[in-house]
Amino acid sequence: MLYWFLKLFVLGPVIRGLYWPKVVGRKNFPKTGAAILASNHLSFSDSFFLPLVAPRRITFLAKSEYFTGRGLKGWISRAFFSGVGQVPIDRSGGRASEAAIQTGLRILAQGDLLGIYPEGTRSPDGRLYRGRTGIARMALEAGVPIVPVAMVGTFEVQPTGKVLPRIKRVKVVYGAPMDFSEFAEQSKDPVVLRNITNQVMQALQGVASSSRTRSNSWIRCSSLRIVRSTKQESPSMRCR
Repeated sequence: MLYWFLKLFVLGPVIRGLYWPKVVGRKNFPKTGAAILASNHLSFSDSFFLPLVAPRRITFLAKSEYFTGRGLKGWISRAFFSGVGQVPIDRSGGRASEAAIQTGLRILAQGDLLGIYPEGTRSPDGRLYRGRTGIARMALEAGVPIVPVAMVGTFEVQPTGKVLPRIKRVKVVYGAPMDFSEFAEQSKDPVVLRNITNQVMQALQGVASSSRTRSNSWIRCSSLRIVRSTKQESPSMRCR
């Protein structure tokens, strides 16, 4: 209830009035069923713009620090981030990473949309960095598509470390859904997970760079080439 109240009557009208967010690739947005929305993460404001333009509720996995504050400020923070559809996770690694994956799988099992920033944190400079493989494992175990979503312009609105956002139009671009069901039985293979994650990041880079979608058809990723190599990958790709 609070999610829709904030979206329709409080934050939504203000953000739409100031920023006029443009949406590209609406036909690629999943109308029904569970799916993972994989977005680049340029700014704190990404978590406002993406849910605002989405016709369905999106639940994000957010760092637990947003929910553990004390006093009035802590209560406001918990209420706000819960209200905008975020679920706390511990990002310290190890068992905490497994708990985060299980939380995501529970959300997907309910038929809901799960929002993930595969890089794990905000970009410090507008580049798209190496993705973490948890997104691939969740997609395979839940049997859901991954939709690459590019946030364009939010880095200029509110880069990391900037408290007050600038007024600038932003764009949200939905790429074609990616189907990795061909690899459903290999959800524990680290090489498969790494290659799937890399392909998602490449698709996200393409969507962000072009700022438009070429097609609304599904991408069936059975042709994914599994490369078992120890060569070091490029640490980042330009994405602004």
